[in-house]
Amino acid sequence: LWEFLPRYFCMSESPEQKVQKLPLPKPLVPVGVYVPCVITGNMAYVSGCGPMLPDGTLIKGRVGREVDLEGAKYAARVTGLVMLATLRSYIGSLDNVVRVVKLLGMVNATSEFTQHPKVINGCSELFGDVFGKENGIGARSAVGMGTLPDNIPVEIEGIFEIKPGSKL
Repeated sequence: LWEFLPRYFCMSESPEQKVQKLPLPKPLVPVGVYVPCVITGNMAYVSGCGPMLPDGTLIKGRVGREVDLEGAKYAARVTGLVMLATLRSYIGSLDNVVRVVKLLGMVNATSEFTQHPKVINGCSELFGDVFGKENGIGARSAVGMGTLPDNIPVEIEGIFEIKPGSKL
């Protein structure tokens, strides 16, 4: 499945040009009482997203049991795509992102699994590829959880600085 998620792009391409090469899934659809993204001032807060594939199916399983480290890292990368699609639906173009400010990555893992940061690297590496290392890598937390909705292996939320006037 990695083949549909290229790791490297042309340095001269804009973030929007880069994501047009990717199979972006549909933006996050709330399954509870919340909104997918809140924009206030020049900050966009993206609600927790899970690993939804372009065909609408979720990647499922507990890390350390049904999902190994590489599979979990892949799920985090797919989750990053959902986050990008959601953010784009609120600000029109990913060229309006100034930088990634902070990510919170939650990993549905067994108590024996301890490599949560390596899992969330899948998302951080995607954002570094799309926005460049300087603007795509922000502050981050990666924590283990006893369970996540629908038994998804990862859920990630993010805070992004956006250009003034980017709200649709």
